Amino acid sequence: MSDSAVSEHDEYAQNDEPDRQDGHPEHGYRYEKDGAAIYRQSFATIRAETDLSGLPPDVAQVAVRMIHACGMVDLVRDLAFTPRVVARARAALRAGAPVLCDVSMVASGVTRRRLPAGNDVVCTLSDPSVPGLAARMGTTRSAAAMELWQERLDGAVVAVGNAPTALFRLLEMVEEGAPRPAAVIGVPVGFVGAAESKDALAAHPSGLDHLVVRGRRGGSAIAAAAINAIASEAE
Repeated sequence: MSDSAVSEHDEYAQNDEPDRQDGHPEHGYRYEKDGAAIYRQSFATIRAETDLSGLPPDVAQVAVRMIHACGMVDLVRDLAFTPRVVARARAALRAGAPVLCDVSMVASGVTRRRLPAGNDVVCTLSDPSVPGLAARMGTTRSAAAMELWQERLDGAVVAVGNAPTALFRLLEMVEEGAPRPAAVIGVPVGFVGAAESKDALAAHPSGLDHLVVRGRRGGSAIAAAAINAIASEAE
């Protein structure tokens, strides 16, 4: 390489990378570093690339945040919901209802500062009694942990993002006379029972207010995102 080429390259590199004063080396990567700008651009991209026209405005707002959690703009095609699920879930949270989560990943993903009434976020999966209870019931720990919700289920907002067995058990409990939650976010993910559990919720004769992602897709991040969107309309 000629001296002139080296000099030109060095000059470009110097001009391309601003000096830093904090002692860290400069790199050639160009990316957005402003968190607020990243959020604005992300939500603008989702709204530009997603057909939200078939959704009520409140469900559309929740769908945007769910898409933000998974990166799949076609998620709206698999949404099924009752007309007032978002309104009823919001009203329940504003009245102080707890958020009952099937796994700690969902509970951890709920942004506490968005909750309107300092709401409790509850996951009973790690309770010491759950393994023995699951053994006696002949079911998964996720399903057995639902039994510990009994006293708090009435009017609660339920978020199931991981375990189809938990969603099936919730429906069984309602059939057995357990208190009704205000709304159920049913988005368990997986290949065994996930699609079926969400179909069962959507078709359940109790008419539970619900929001589901039909099929195999779902997950804890999507469940938590839905709760965060319901808790506060701010993006």
